[in-house]
Amino acid sequence: MGIVFLGAVVLLRLYFFCAKGEKYMYYLKTSACFDSAHFLHGYNGKCANIHGHHWVVEVKISGGKLQGNGEKRGMLLDFGDFKKVVKDIAEGFDHTLIYEKNTLKSATLAALREEGFSLVETDFRPTAENFAAHIYADLCNKGLPVFSVTVYESPENCAVYGE
Repeated sequence: MGIVFLGAVVLLRLYFFCAKGEKYMYYLKTSACFDSAHFLHGYNGKCANIHGHHWVVEVKISGGKLQGNGEKRGMLLDFGDFKKVVKDIAEGFDHTLIYEKNTLKSATLAALREEGFSLVETDFRPTAENFAAHIYADLCNKGLPVFSVTVYESPENCAVYGE
């Protein structure tokens, strides 16, 4: 009985999504990565110390209509253009120390800059969750039809943001 029920659900879903006149949704996904250090100011644990990650950012965009004319006919978005925008964002964080505004003393910042370290100040606590939301907003502001942004801080741990 369970198999019959499952089959009916699958058939119902196929009918619903393939019914004449229904809109189809296309999704594209690309990824980029960056290596950086950060710390979580005020955190009670190991992550309060400066440590690094190999961050992986996956971006999924969506749209119901493909381009109809020109060289990009039949595409939601050119993968080359899509990958470049995501890669440019990741490169802005690559091999930097990412810190939340007002969490390092002025003397510390001055010393790090004097030594030539690359620093990125953020208005948010540099967690995977906040990176996902930040990158989502940045891509939306660039005009991309973002569906979701996933940020991995390790191969097993990620945060997903979408609206």
